[in-house]
Amino acid sequence: MASSIGRSGSLRPRTPPLEVRLLRNGIAESLHRVHAVVCDQRGRLLMRAGDPQQLSFIRSGLKPFQAQVFVSSGAADAQGGGERALAIACASHDGNVEQAREAFQVLWRADVDVALLRCPCPAGADSPLQHNCSGKHAAFLAACKRLGWPLEGYLNREHPLQQEVLNRVAELLGLPAAELVVACDDCGAPTLQLPLAQMALLYAHLASGQLPTLERLGRAMQAYPELVAGEGRFDTELMRRSLGVVLSKGGAEGIQCLARMGEGLGLAIKVEDGSGRAKWAVALHLLRQLDWLTPSALEELEQQFLIPMAGQRLEVLGELRFEGS
Repeated sequence: MASSIGRSGSLRPRTPPLEVRLLRNGIAESLHRVHAVVCDQRGRLLMRAGDPQQLSFIRSGLKPFQAQVFVSSGAADAQGGGERALAIACASHDGNVEQAREAFQVLWRADVDVALLRCPCPAGADSPLQHNCSGKHAAFLAACKRLGWPLEGYLNREHPLQQEVLNRVAELLGLPAAELVVACDDCGAPTLQLPLAQMALLYAHLASGQLPTLERLGRAMQAYPELVAGEGRFDTELMRRSLGVVLSKGGAEGIQCLARMGEGLGLAIKVEDGSGRAKWAVALHLLRQLDWLTPSALEELEQQFLIPMAGQRLEVLGELRFEGS
């Protein structure tokens, strides 16, 4: 039986968290505890491992939903950047030349000066365009320019842009915007503290095919996965091999969000200690359980992400269980 989700719910874990062990020559060396949940677009909790109400900041998993205003304002269409502009708006990229150029193009086509970017300039870099969040910030500024909102202070929670982002996320979650818990992300933009089940719900909406703005953003991410993360990065490599079936977007501190496109199913993962290697291992383990990827695609990804180096291997213990089982 499925359960509805909400911040005020007190669903207690009925299934143990997943465990990820790092094995060195077959001997356990480190252990990570991981929570995961699958929800549909109606907010029904379908499967879980651990606590679906585990609170965490969604971090960069929020980016496709922050990019909604870039699309709905008409800014994306007005500048004619196509799906590449949408993909970079959702990206946590490497800051390579192609990615930085794409973020610059978003600003150039909107006639916005690069000096207005408020994401940090990475250490050793020449420009804030090389920051992994520059595409999101460029899209923020382009939307403000289109709507006649102030370009200065665009990261402040009280700015009309950020208020619009909060309102749109709250609408997807079926909550008043005032109930959302907001904090500052490392790039200076607001991020949200959410129960894991609500993160899965957001990605179920992204995958539903019923919301045109989110549909466009999701398809753009899959069309240009090399812009979303980078060569050899988990999100890029997974989406390349999913053949349009799975959307993947990670966040810092052990957050990984996935969606099965066209079916309105979202999967959210949180590693308690914030480990990146553990979230990738769990994602592949659960994708195999859910049968969302072909065996050959999974084998390639497992070779790449489950073997950190010679003599080491990541092993996942546990599984998703149906709600109510």
